[in-house]
Amino acid sequence: MPKPAKLEKSAHAGGTHDDYASSTVPSGSRRGLISMSAVMLGFTFFAASMWTGGKLGEGFSLWPDLLIVILAGNLILGLYGSLLGYAAAKTNISTHLLAQYSFGKTGSKLPSFMLAITQIGWFGVGLAMLAHPINTFLGIPFFWIIIIGGVAMTYTVAVGFKAIEWLSIIAVPAILILGFTSVGKAIVDTDGGIRTLLDSVPSSPLTFSVGVALAVGSFISGATLTPDFVRFAKSRKIGVWATIIGFTFGNSLMFFFGAIGAIATSHADIAEVLAIQGLLGGGMILLILNIWTTNDNALYASSLGLTNLTGLKRVHLVWIAGLVGTALADLLYNNFVGWLTFLSIALPPIGGVIIGDFYLRHKTHYPDFALHPFKSVNWAAMVAWALAILASLMSPAAGPLSIAPLNGIVCAALVYVLASKLLYPSASLDAIAPEPD
Repeated sequence: MPKPAKLEKSAHAGGTHDDYASSTVPSGSRRGLISMSAVMLGFTFFAASMWTGGKLGEGFSLWPDLLIVILAGNLILGLYGSLLGYAAAKTNISTHLLAQYSFGKTGSKLPSFMLAITQIGWFGVGLAMLAHPINTFLGIPFFWIIIIGGVAMTYTVAVGFKAIEWLSIIAVPAILILGFTSVGKAIVDTDGGIRTLLDSVPSSPLTFSVGVALAVGSFISGATLTPDFVRFAKSRKIGVWATIIGFTFGNSLMFFFGAIGAIATSHADIAEVLAIQGLLGGGMILLILNIWTTNDNALYASSLGLTNLTGLKRVHLVWIAGLVGTALADLLYNNFVGWLTFLSIALPPIGGVIIGDFYLRHKTHYPDFALHPFKSVNWAAMVAWALAILASLMSPAAGPLSIAPLNGIVCAALVYVLASKLLYPSASLDAIAPEPD
């Protein structure tokens, strides 16, 4: 039998296990904290988060309102992602395979479809977010930026997790350096320095609940897909810490970079901020690395979902998904705000159902994935998902219950457990209507 390292290498060249898209990640292919943290930071270091930070910077005073809103939003994302990350690090399977326990083998195809389509959408949005500023400031034709960027990003995803890992290890330090350089320039170039920034008055005031909902909604789909990457962690502790570092630290930094730039320059678009600051060259490098790392993760996650949906090889689905995202890039970019609204309502309940099943119903002990007789469709999960979306839509505009994504997660977890008891009162925990051969 080949050694794990050799087996992993063959997979990245299109070998048999296809990056473990339909199986558990073996111990020889699992990573440590530095590697996993780099991947999760590369995922959360996204230009869209900086754009969201810019919008928040226009809506809140920097101290203490903005700090509280950003930390509140990313603590929710970190907690949500960590709950899913722990499950992934313990089972070493993806979001879509985890969903088979709660939604059923056939039932899991619906959330896989939703999550895959969403990540293809993010891939397209990211491409356009890269192409527009490069076209504006450097004059390179928009069409060719989209095509070349789409092919290059898709290729690294086709290679597999190892390519994403190394790209993140290179990109994360570079993004941090450029981000802190921009913050330093904002302080130095502003009359009165940091005091002026702290005392700034919001130009487009937002309520606390709207700000937190915007912060959570901006990356809730990414948090839902945490298991797709954390399944490679060597231990549960590494998986949880890498998730916390990625979402609570990394995503908060992106918000602050965007917010401080917006306050200093009165522009929410990070490309415009960097150009005004005289950091155009470095800004283009930041955007390329920033978007490439997140787009790779998004396309990788979509390929895992499509593999669960179709049963086809991941590497082939990567190229199909990449082509679709590239072709629709500009259309998705021009509907970005509507896309965020959709994400914050429809996707969090999927993770909520998985959390309810793993923690509340199975007490963190899933039966072996390879041997488990999966149910075909678990209607308790479908009911919980639908009611959780309804709960999100009915969330009040203000007050402690106004954060729609959080309402959806909690509602999905609780309704799932209750619905399981009502719909399957005599069923055993391990098997409900096993999938027929």
